Amino acid sequence: MKFYIEAWTPRQTWLEMSTEKRMEYMGQLGPAIQQLTDMGTEIISWGTNDPNTHNRLGFDFFAIWKFPNEEIARTFEDIVAGSGWYNYFDQVNLQGSPESPNDVIGKLINI
Repeated sequence: MKFYIEAWTPRQTWLEMSTEKRMEYMGQLGPAIQQLTDMGTEIISWGTNDPNTHNRLGFDFFAIWKFPNEEIARTFEDIVAGSGWYNYFDQVNLQGSPESPNDVIGKLINI
């Protein structure tokens, strides 16, 4: 199992697009998202980054996904890149398998 977190902010190219073009682009993402969910992907949450968050990450939106395996996570990355998403949004990603707090703390101690 892999968890995947995306954080993004619109680029100027997105902001300059008409509402109709934005709707058209977003409408094309639906089949890809459906394909991923048919493969066992779960959308944990999409949201807006609260501006009042302490030590806030400087991105406006986020999505949290759960993939059944590495292969589907890579398929997701290919779909995102192939869709032209990065032309419209400045984005960073996090990916990893679930671990316990003690596992992560142990890794931090033993760096």
